[in-house]
Amino acid sequence: MIEFKNVSKVYDNGSVALDDVCLTINDGEFVLVCGHSGAGKSTLFNAITQAGAESANYPFCTIEPNVGIVDVPDERLDKLAEMYHPKKVTHAYIEFVDIAGLVKGASKGEGLGNKFLSHIREVDAIVHVVRCFEDANITHVDGSIDPIRDIETISLELIFSDIEMIERRIDRTKKAMKGDKSLATELALLERVKATLEEGLPARSIEYTDDEMTIMKEISLISMKPVIYAANVAEDDFSKGIENNEFVNRVKELAAKEGSQVMPVSARIEEEISQLDGDEKAMFLEELNMSESGLDRLIKASYTLLGLISYLTAGEPEVRAWTITKGTKAPQAAGTFFKMKNMKKMKLYAVIS
Repeated sequence: MIEFKNVSKVYDNGSVALDDVCLTINDGEFVLVCGHSGAGKSTLFNAITQAGAESANYPFCTIEPNVGIVDVPDERLDKLAEMYHPKKVTHAYIEFVDIAGLVKGASKGEGLGNKFLSHIREVDAIVHVVRCFEDANITHVDGSIDPIRDIETISLELIFSDIEMIERRIDRTKKAMKGDKSLATELALLERVKATLEEGLPARSIEYTDDEMTIMKEISLISMKPVIYAANVAEDDFSKGIENNEFVNRVKELAAKEGSQVMPVSARIEEEISQLDGDEKAMFLEELNMSESGLDRLIKASYTLLGLISYLTAGEPEVRAWTITKGTKAPQAAGTFFKMKNMKKMKLYAVIS
C-alpha cells in the first residue's frame, strides 16, 4: 500500500522538479518522503502511483495529502506465479503520502510547517527527496542548488521540533523523580539526547542500549526515524555516470556520517518509464543500462528500511506475499495463515531479504 503527498512537475522543455512524498506499509507502518519545497515531490509521486497529484513551479502547490497505493516489486513472487498459475497474485504493498514542502521556519509555523510536522511525526521512516540537478527553468526557493543546505534546512526544522518535545519530557521526568528515583537513568538519557540535538545532530546518530531504545520509542522523535536520501538527478546523469555528479557525492558523504542510505533517481526517467508497458519498459531500461527502475529500487529499499520482509505462500488459489518483521521465525509467521481457507493446498516460503 503506498500513499504519497507532493511530488513534482514536468515542464515543456522536459525538466522535472522533485518535492516531498510520504508512504505507509500495509501493516500500519509509514514512510514519509520529504524534501525542500519545489524539489519535485509530485512528479515522483505521480510516476509511482499514477495518481495525478497537482504539481507546479511554486511553493506549497500541495496542501492536503495525496495518497497512492503501490505493490512492492518481488521477482520471487512472480516466479512462484509462473510455477503455480494461481487464480490470484497478491503483492505486499505500501501507501505513499505526498505532503506539502517544508521551508525554513517550519518548526515555528512558517509555510505549512505545523501541518507538515504533524504528518511527519506519524510515520515510521523517511524518504528525503533531494534536488541534485541544475536547471534554470525550475525555481528553487533559495535561488540556487545546494543539496546539503536543503537537507540541513529540513533536518534542523525537525531537530528544533524534537528539542521542544524532549524538553517537555525532561520537565515531566524531573517532576516524577521526586517520588521515583529510578527515573534518574531515563533523565540522564534525555539530557544526552537533548545535548546531541542542540549540536544540530539527529537523535538517530546516537548509539542506544536496548533499554534506552525502549524509552526512545515512547517519545517518537522525528529525527529518530531512519532515512533514505532520494537524490533526484538529471536524465543524462545515468549515462554519464552517477559517480560524476558532485551533488550526489556530497549527499553520500553526509549520509555516511549518520548511517543513512542514498538512492539516485531521475524523476524525468521514472515518469517516462511509468507510461510504458512491460516489454517497452524492459527495452527502455536496457537502453539506459539499468536492470530495474529507480522507483522499484526505492520502493524495495523503503520496505527494507522499516525492517520488513515478505513471507510467501503459493498454491492454486493464490500466490501471496505477506508482510512480516525481519527476524520472525517461520513457524510464527505460518501461524498467522493456517486459518486461511484452502491453506492445505498452499506451500509456505520463508523469505529473508
